[in-house]
Amino acid sequence: MTESSSLIKRPLRFGLTQPSPCSYLPAEQEQLVVLLPDEPVTAELYRQLLTVNFRRSGEQSYTPHCPTCRACQSVRIVPQQWQASRSQRRLLNKAGRAGLQYRLVNQADINQYFPLFAAYIAFKHDDGIMFPANEQQLSSMLECSWLPVRFLEVYQDQQLVSVSIIDELADSYSAVYTFFAEQYQQLSPGKLAILFLLQQARLDNKAFVYLGYWVEACQKMAYKAEFTPQQRFIQGQWHSFA
Repeated sequence: MTESSSLIKRPLRFGLTQPSPCSYLPAEQEQLVVLLPDEPVTAELYRQLLTVNFRRSGEQSYTPHCPTCRACQSVRIVPQQWQASRSQRRLLNKAGRAGLQYRLVNQADINQYFPLFAAYIAFKHDDGIMFPANEQQLSSMLECSWLPVRFLEVYQDQQLVSVSIIDELADSYSAVYTFFAEQYQQLSPGKLAILFLLQQARLDNKAFVYLGYWVEACQKMAYKAEFTPQQRFIQGQWHSFA
């Protein structure tokens, strides 16, 4: 089953970045097509861009356009169709027994978030370009002048366990980035955040939840394939996978 992507009728300008090593597939080179707006970007424009494989980083909208590779496939879930698997139900039950609860808020608390973010980068990405973390890195993720950004916070009692940065569009939520406390890894906080977001999207009657890119050969992205049924953007169309 395929679904044609919506057409963006407004004239747009784009730029192409220089090739650089791919962070997902080390043998490949990465290039991005980046939106170069002649007028301010709007949430509605970005909603349309999401439907044709774009993502957001800070104020910038981009899509992969690599010289020899087309492995990045945007993934989205229809919340009303999604059914939790047996392992996902076990995870939700485990989180419930541990007393974990979530809330979706409109205002970021950078003073509360930054210690968690810095600790996450230190144990998860200490060999990457984001280490050591600084507040400017986090601020650039938390803020977008043309789009409502929300925050899915997970707590155990009063202890902040994880934070997910969520873009809210008229018909969808788009998961941008999740960071969490190292001591809660056994509760799979990244997967749990998606489960909570899917539950919230159902309550809010959203048509889609976007999970970002999936690359089949990248092990750290394998978890995204566990959320089914799902749709993936392949060669200009959305394809359904059970």
